[in-house]
Amino acid sequence: MAAKLKKGDKVVVIAGKDKGKEGTISSVDPTAGKAVVEGLNMAIRHTKQSQSTQGGRLPQAMPIDLSNLSYVDANGKPTRVGFKMDGDKKVRFAKTTGDVIDA
Repeated sequence: MAAKLKKGDKVVVIAGKDKGKEGTISSVDPTAGKAVVEGLNMAIRHTKQSQSTQGGRLPQAMPIDLSNLSYVDANGKPTRVGFKMDGDKKVRFAKTTGDVIDA
């Protein structure tokens, strides 16, 4: 099944320790059904120092299950996402308003 959320979408967490927080998706793994949201689900990762990066205990955003994320529409309300045909093109739309998300 196609992933209904994509990189760059603004989402709100609907379950888990970060419930109610909003963020932007930085990457999606459709096979695992998970997405990384900037600034949410943070964990401390111990990183070894290299020539390019400073080592130490660095916070890193961890993946969140797609079922725990909801798309935020233009009105700022969480909504589910569906697919429909717009002419000969398949587009995503917000189920609460019916507005096309990406034309």
